[in-house]
Amino acid sequence: MKSSIRKRTFAAAYRLLDRVSPTDGDCGRLCGSACCCAGEEDASAQGFDLGIYLLPGEEKLFARRGGLFEWSVSKAEDGDFPDSWRGDVHFVRCKAPPHCERRMRPLQCRFFPLAPHLLADGSLKLILFPMEHLPYDCPLISERRPLRADFIRASYTVWRRLIRDPLIRDLVAYDSKERDADALVFVCAPPASPCIT
Repeated sequence: MKSSIRKRTFAAAYRLLDRVSPTDGDCGRLCGSACCCAGEEDASAQGFDLGIYLLPGEEKLFARRGGLFEWSVSKAEDGDFPDSWRGDVHFVRCKAPPHCERRMRPLQCRFFPLAPHLLADGSLKLILFPMEHLPYDCPLISERRPLRADFIRASYTVWRRLIRDPLIRDLVAYDSKERDADALVFVCAPPASPCIT
């Protein structure tokens, strides 16, 4: 798959998200870094494969050999992806959780616990990642802990840019259609900017 987003744009997104965090301090201390190292056996029993798919084009930022991740490459046509996705998709797992190199976290790790959601009118909103899609408990989601406004705004800014790419927009639209609209928890970033829900 060929993304329209250049490597330097992904690198700029990484830099912007490096400056913000969901909470004051390391949120991994709240849960013992569950998102990085939830028990493999528990996750597998629930049908989860710990790791994350890279967005189309994001793989350009990483060395596949001797790098920080174990890589799996599969065909999009064989997985749960939009019909527009054809070709290779890249799935990565940190080799040394919970001691992964923070500056090299993939984008979807950087956004967590937020997820993008497109409404029927095509407008972008941010939601808390649906808990039913996780093999662990995230206190930021389950306890609805407040998230930093600068983190919400930075995440929204990056997603607004990413969904200009047709493949990424198709993924966000696909995921949005699969969600139970009544269970969504929309996220705002007041007061410095208008509510982005």
